[in-house]
Amino acid sequence: LSLSFLSVPFSFETGRHGSTGLFVPLSPPLDPEKIRELQCFITLSKKLLVMTGAGISTESGIPDYRSERVGLYARTDRRPIQHCDFVRSAQVRQRYWARNFVGWPQFSSHQPNPAHWALSNWEKLGKLHWLVTQNVDALHTKAGSQRLTELHGCMHRVLCLNCGEQTPRGMLQKRFQVLNPSWSAEAQGVAPDGDVFLTEEQVQSFQVPSCARCGGPLKPDVVFFGDTVNPDKVDFVHRRVKEADSLLVVGSSLQVYSGYRFILAAQEKKLPIAILNIGPTRSDDLACLKLNSRCGELLPLIDPH
Repeated sequence: LSLSFLSVPFSFETGRHGSTGLFVPLSPPLDPEKIRELQCFITLSKKLLVMTGAGISTESGIPDYRSERVGLYARTDRRPIQHCDFVRSAQVRQRYWARNFVGWPQFSSHQPNPAHWALSNWEKLGKLHWLVTQNVDALHTKAGSQRLTELHGCMHRVLCLNCGEQTPRGMLQKRFQVLNPSWSAEAQGVAPDGDVFLTEEQVQSFQVPSCARCGGPLKPDVVFFGDTVNPDKVDFVHRRVKEADSLLVVGSSLQVYSGYRFILAAQEKKLPIAILNIGPTRSDDLACLKLNSRCGELLPLIDPH
């Protein structure tokens, strides 16, 4: 594999100690006037709805897909797995789970950064009405957020495609180890969803367990590309938007319609919209405030009272 991304050293320490230049795009220094404007926006909000995307987790050492120069699309020719391919092909599932098995210890060890902790604190203080995340990394849950909808699911859960049984991803890791006692492969870089890069030769001998209850195929409890978000979940979030009096987008370019539709709903309701994201988004023209700053630098500066 001759991808530049693979030669970049990567470790959990990147996220923990905040040395995040690897996956966070360049941004201008914090502007005191913009900080004041966001403070005013938050102070005036009584029922704030926050939507987060991959840009909040890059500072924890998890790469995103679309960021200029540092996103996975910019660094490699790799593309995320498609839902129909995973469902249709046992070979695709074998390849996916082999990579995921190798990447899981690293992916699951990522920790929340100051942005996740700030939003969790806003909830505890009654400022945050609801949090909708497009991320599947469980970092909001690790930070203690409870008024939370994981729009695209969570990698920390596994789902049976036949009977719907849910199990913790950590339990599946143990089953992988039992089935593959002598199998080993070294991770060559990591993707936003915990996938890693392996060769076809490495993958071929990997054994994949079936559902312990019905023997059906297992899938992470996440919405793969090409799949759709559960309609009940969409309706639930629409109800939260109707209850809100303002909307803050944190770390999302809003390129995926599953999140963008709620911005359109907020605009229709004439809610004030603020966007904190390094680089342009699909909804910049709908926002009354746009900030090009690191989430973990700016959010902790805001007093939620």
